[in-house]
Amino acid sequence: VQLQASGGGLVQAGGSLRLSCAVSGLTFGNSAIAWFRQAPGKEREFVTAISRYGGAVYYADSVKGRFTISRDNAKNTVYLQMNSLKPVDTAVYYCAADGDMRHLTDSRGINYWGQGTQVTVSS
Repeated sequence: VQLQASGGGLVQAGGSLRLSCAVSGLTFGNSAIAWFRQAPGKEREFVTAISRYGGAVYYADSVKGRFTISRDNAKNTVYLQMNSLKPVDTAVYYCAADGDMRHLTDSRGINYWGQGTQVTVSS
């Protein structure tokens, strides 16, 4: 199983980035997908998650109204559109997959993790 995150980079405050998570090696349509992030010196935190067919989405309060998660099951890819970025959004962003959405929203027992992609927001 591979989760390949991409799309990170350096952006000024107020700018936008779109992250992608390409998934292979598992039945994509059977998996909920989430994004987490970890800033330097801080614990990893939940950002957002999307259910198997996109019918349910969840967001951390800190990103509501600014970030949007979506998925394309034909491409086995999940996207994270990040708008109105702030310096506090600077972190390594990771995607994760699990058959049970609760594992993702509760940040416990998650089956699969991808490598991270760095997002840096300058002030």
